[in-house]
Formats: sequence, structure tokens, C-alpha cells
Amino acid sequence: MKIYVIGTGLIGGSLALGAKDFFDDVKIYGIDSNEDHLQEAVKLGIIDEVAVFEDLVNADYVILSVPVDVALVFLPKVLDIIPDTATVFDVGSTKTPICEAVTNHPKRRNFIAAHPIAGTEFSGPSAAIKGLFQGKTNIICEVEKTTFKLQEKALDLFKSMGMRIRYMDPKSHDKHIAYVSHLSHISSFMLGKTVINKEKSEQDIFDMAGSGFESTVRLAKSSPAMWTPIFKQNKKQVVKSLEEYISNLSKFKELLENDDYEAIFNEMQGVNRIRKILNGMNSKK
Repeated sequence: MKIYVIGTGLIGGSLALGAKDFFDDVKIYGIDSNEDHLQEAVKLGIIDEVAVFEDLVNADYVILSVPVDVALVFLPKVLDIIPDTATVFDVGSTKTPICEAVTNHPKRRNFIAAHPIAGTEFSGPSAAIKGLFQGKTNIICEVEKTTFKLQEKALDLFKSMGMRIRYMDPKSHDKHIAYVSHLSHISSFMLGKTVINKEKSEQDIFDMAGSGFESTVRLAKSSPAMWTPIFKQNKKQVVKSLEEYISNLSKFKELLENDDYEAIFNEMQGVNRIRKILNGMNSKK
């Protein structure tokens, strides 16, 4: 079994580690524009050898784990090279653009559009985690456009890593993910910016920041190189989610200005039910 991982960072590396557990006889090849990442991935045992695009002619699987703007360029090239028996899947956080990019490609049937909703704020091969996807949801889009036998290959691999599979059309995926992921990252980045701009002394931030602040701005450590293209590709849905979020913030500010603390209490109490929602989600994992 020959698996080629294009992008040897957190997600690509974690998938490679999972594949090594699933297959008895597998060789993982890495392709990455960052030479340091490739060497680190070899050293950590994430990949077995370094490869180039031309080697994809030998692939059984190709995992495309690169920023979403790069994926739009790479995916058609990957499909041009692979054999008819290979399964290709991406892991991007936006699905409409990637699906549209290969709608008419002769090997569209070899591609499965996936989004494993897992990760951390860290990047690079050293961030890869064995078991990262256990109990996590993997959204599959346009599954009907992938050859059934190749669907089965990919789904078996995903399920072996403990992923829960959900099917969704690309536009619905991009709409929903704007609220639960993209908006979360923007909130974290902007909260971090607000505090940094206000607190000129970094020591003051460190001295006074508690676990609540730390957990809220955790996502602000995420890679701008990865997230800027995501916001660009999902601009329409992200703007809509921001408008609703800003409206809620403005309402809260207005209540505070008017000393309407009963309304503030009721607002927060109403949102407290998210605890039950999240607990219900966790119990299903």
C-alpha cells in the first residue's frame, strides 16, 4: 500500500500516523514545499520517504492536506497523474470551491471531498497526533460523485481512525462551518488584537490572564497562512455570520449602557443551554 501525503503538517501527519495503524503493509511518502517539514516528518517517523508529484503515478491513496487556496491548484494536477485505481481526498475547511474546481475533471470519480473536523492551534509535523480523529466528525461532500469502490476504501480508512461520518452538500457545509469554526477563529484573533492593542505591556497580560482568557484566544495562535484563504473562499458565509455576531455584541453593549442587568442575566441564561447541546454531542462520540 502506497500513500502519498501532500502537506506533512498537523492534519496530514496525523492521517499518516493513523494509516500506519490501519494497514499492515504500508509505505507513506511525503510531498511538501517546506524541505524542513519533510526532513522533520521523516525523523519523527510520520513519513517513510520524500517524494515528488511525478511519483503519484504509483499511488493507492493521496491525502491532500494543504491550505485551501493551494488545494485548488494542486487537486487537478494530482488527478491528472494518479492511476485509475487511486483514491484522492482533501481535508479542507471549505468544500464548495474544491468541488467546483474538479466538476468536469475526467477523474472526478477518484476524488472524495472530506473535512475531518479536528485539530489544534499548532502546525507542522511536530504537531501531528496519533489518535487525533478518534470520535471526531468527518464531513463528506458529493459522495455520489466518487466511484463506490473508492468511496469504500476511503470510508474504511476514516472509520478505522474513529471518525464519525456525516454527508452534506458543499454549500450547506460551508454555511454551517462558518458559524462553528470560521467565526470562532475570527473571534479569537480579534479578542487577542483588542487585548494586545490595549495592554501595551505584555507582562500585564501574562500576569492577569486566567484560564478563561487563555482558552478563548487559543485559536489566535493558528496559522494566518492557512486561515486567510479559508476566509477568502467562504467570504459570503463568514460575512453573514459576522453580521449576526456583531448584532448580538451590539445588543449586549446596549443593555449594559442602559443598566438592564435583568436582560443581561436572561441573555446569558438562555445561552447556558449550549452546555446541554455540547454534552449531547460529546455523549455521541
